[in-house]
Amino acid sequence: MMSEGSFLILIRKNKNLKIGWNVELRFQITLHEKDRALLEQIKNYFGVGTVNKDIAQSVKYYVLSIKDISVIISHFDKYPLISQKQADFELFKQAFLIISKKEHLTEEGLRKIVALKASLNLVRSA
Repeated sequence: MMSEGSFLILIRKNKNLKIGWNVELRFQITLHEKDRALLEQIKNYFGVGTVNKDIAQSVKYYVLSIKDISVIISHFDKYPLISQKQADFELFKQAFLIISKKEHLTEEGLRKIVALKASLNLVRSA
């Protein structure tokens, strides 16, 4: 099983919200359950997030709240990724900034988030 780290933008319909949609950011790393201790170390390093059993034989470290996502953003600003994931991080960070300013609660802001989500985690050629 390979490890997988992802920057995710989740958009879900929510009739209870004025704009009708809920926007959530998630940073996650998924590993084989035998590597749970490593995910616990990562959680301790960042001081935020949760480690839980995932599907089959995997465990997942994830960070959801905007306040906690800011810790992740600060880390990757200071220590940029040396891979194609850096492009995903930049899109994720743009979404974070929109949400931080509460612009995602407007139609225009939501459209910006949808556009960022469409480009996130696409396979890029080297």
